[in-house]
Amino acid sequence: MIRVLVVDDSAYNRRTIIRMLEEIPDVKVIDYACDGEEALRKAIDLKPDLITLDLEMPRMDGFTVLRILMQNRPVPVIVVSARSEDENVFRAMEFGAVTFIPKPTARISPELFNIRNDLHEKVLAIVGTDMGKVLRRASGDGPAPSRRRAQSSLPLEPGSRGIDVVMIGASTGGPPALQSIFSAIQQPLPIRFAVAQHMPPGFTRAFADRLNKFSALDIKEAENGDELLPGRVLIAPGGANLTFRRRGDAVYAHVREPEIGQRYVPSVDHLFRSAAEHFESRLLGVVLTGMGNDGAAGTRKIHQHGGKIFAEAEETSVVFGMPKEAIATGMVNRILPMDVVCDEILRECGF
Repeated sequence: MIRVLVVDDSAYNRRTIIRMLEEIPDVKVIDYACDGEEALRKAIDLKPDLITLDLEMPRMDGFTVLRILMQNRPVPVIVVSARSEDENVFRAMEFGAVTFIPKPTARISPELFNIRNDLHEKVLAIVGTDMGKVLRRASGDGPAPSRRRAQSSLPLEPGSRGIDVVMIGASTGGPPALQSIFSAIQQPLPIRFAVAQHMPPGFTRAFADRLNKFSALDIKEAENGDELLPGRVLIAPGGANLTFRRRGDAVYAHVREPEIGQRYVPSVDHLFRSAAEHFESRLLGVVLTGMGNDGAAGTRKIHQHGGKIFAEAEETSVVFGMPKEAIATGMVNRILPMDVVCDEILRECGF
């Protein structure tokens, strides 16, 4: 039995979230809390297996709850928040939240039921998560990427290995992992990057802006017509797929609406397949932590076109779903713990 504590100051939201949760077999909502202080007390006393947490609450906000909770009794937390146009959900993940789900901004909205499938899937994916992995990733603890120390020696000219395009796919646990990779690059490099991180609309622009603050690379949310340039990172927009089109020697972003019934958006498979067709043996695909099998079909495509694939190791993956499925194709070249992923990407590109 999965025991869940629901935290939200809106009675309507609490009732709706509880109803959706109790539709899941073997899930029991053991209690609810209306504010942060009550949430913290009940989390300590009742020891739930998982918590859904609003960020804006009276008496004590969700960030304070997360900080104290993770110091005293770490437990998987899904942030269910209406804050979709700023970077607060990423701050929450730095405090130890495993993932987030956006909810409507209105306090009473039948649209809240639209999160049902996402809520069900994420509850089942993260319950039992090793919180040690989450907290190490969120805090940046563990071995620092050596490129951070050796940044002054990184050359500005193209590398010597023939690979100069890197496509990265991630889902649950991905935002801190991507920040770890790009913050370790503190000198412009002639490598072209693009990222498909499973994320709903309204979040990826703030996410890209946040990553851009910590890296020497130019990181932005992809728009139609953006050229994939050396030293640039294009982040697939939430709720859409990022593919590419070529005009002469230049390659440009093509943002597409998801297919009807598409389960994972932005799609890692769409990103990988399109990049493989344009860059072939010059391409490196990287599959990071996440639930599901998105990226496995793209892994096959990159391999068929002569590119290479890295996958995150189980020992550091918050959810070992996507990397596991990629590895199962038999076409992954390297299986790497998170703390060496940036190093190995740069080494594979000849730096």
